[in-house]
Amino acid sequence: MEASRKYISCEELKNHNKPGDLWISIEGKVYDVSDWVTEHPGGDFPLLNLAGQDVTDAFVAFHPATAWKYLDKFFNGFYLKDYSASEVSKDYRRLVYEFTKMGLFEKKGHVCLFTMCLVSMLFATSIYGILCCQSVLAHLISGGLLGCLWIQSGWIGHDSGHYQVMRTRGLNRFAQVLTGNCLAGISIAWWKWTHNAHHIACNSLEYDPDLQHMPFFVVSSKFFSSLTSHFYDRKMTFDSFTRFLVSNQHWTFYPVMCFARINLFAQSFILLLSNKTVPHRVEEILGVISFWIWYPLLVSCLPNWGERILFVIASFTVTGIQHVQFCLNHFSSEIYVAPPKGNDWFEKQTNGSLNISCPSWMDWFHGGLQFQIEHHLFPKLPRSQLRKVSPFVKDLCIKHGLTYNCASFFKANALTVSTLRAAAFQARDLTKPVPKNLVWEAVNTHG
Repeated sequence: MEASRKYISCEELKNHNKPGDLWISIEGKVYDVSDWVTEHPGGDFPLLNLAGQDVTDAFVAFHPATAWKYLDKFFNGFYLKDYSASEVSKDYRRLVYEFTKMGLFEKKGHVCLFTMCLVSMLFATSIYGILCCQSVLAHLISGGLLGCLWIQSGWIGHDSGHYQVMRTRGLNRFAQVLTGNCLAGISIAWWKWTHNAHHIACNSLEYDPDLQHMPFFVVSSKFFSSLTSHFYDRKMTFDSFTRFLVSNQHWTFYPVMCFARINLFAQSFILLLSNKTVPHRVEEILGVISFWIWYPLLVSCLPNWGERILFVIASFTVTGIQHVQFCLNHFSSEIYVAPPKGNDWFEKQTNGSLNISCPSWMDWFHGGLQFQIEHHLFPKLPRSQLRKVSPFVKDLCIKHGLTYNCASFFKANALTVSTLRAAAFQARDLTKPVPKNLVWEAVNTHG
């Protein structure tokens, strides 16, 4: 049986990494996913950018155990010659197996139910404050509560995009559109598109869209050479205007975060109105339109333009906390300039992520992002289980000499601002040599 097997080398596998010719290896078996790329639930980005290599760890991370039985229809008859897995990968896969056996991927708890109830209460209170109260302060507080609603609805959208939070797929889809498109005005299709790419290429400057914020922010001087975004398929030109903004980014970071949601609104429309394939496009558009009906209508119920503007600013500013949270987990972590690989999954996810230390009673505030390392390693794990698996991840990091990055909320903010400040100072004077380790510079730069 062994002698009759057909083998290809890793070098030969690398040649099959182009649209129309996409091969991947999973545990040494080679699969042709060229035709599957248009139907892949996770979008085309993972397959297009991981093709031509072994992707076992990424497959294990993103797919339930039931997905293995569907692989045979893609098997092309080849096996990878001299296939082997690193000790880190073996231990990582063993952890996934153990967590699966313990049923952790199925134990979702009542997080979604509690969050839905909280969102409903916030929505009702905000409406009551606008319609039934006359004071400016009550209207301002109502705007802040609406911002809190957007934060909590964002956690539901995030969870439901990674795993099924409701009893059926249909209800899960309903939860996604309700909390994302209808309540927050952000397309869940856009979020899945960008977020899956972020997980696959965590902290790759060229492939991770969550680090591509020019002209407003850069986390590394490597952007000064005008890198190409392989996600947006465009050159990120570092021109004089960008240099001016970046030179002051450590001052503008928080003000911009207060209104970062505007960019998410725009990106949602850009995707939904583009020529790209968007699942359930009509449904997505109708959901976003519903937001742009009820939100302006609610604002119009306020007595004058001054209060309307204050209400909008309050709602945007409060939800800006969530946008800051998104940045804290990655801006000050290790970055790289290269396409994502399949054979260093555990290392890239841990090195590129920062946990936020907090007591368990504050978990509602962080929505699972406080265990960013665990979330990136096990994206389908319900957030109610992240705290439970954290010690296992720490032990694995210690065993293999990897850094388990964790900081308090305030320290994480300081690290992020320091990273931005270090890049800002370099942008002001490009004649100075670029430091080899910007994260070290971010921690040690003062002034």
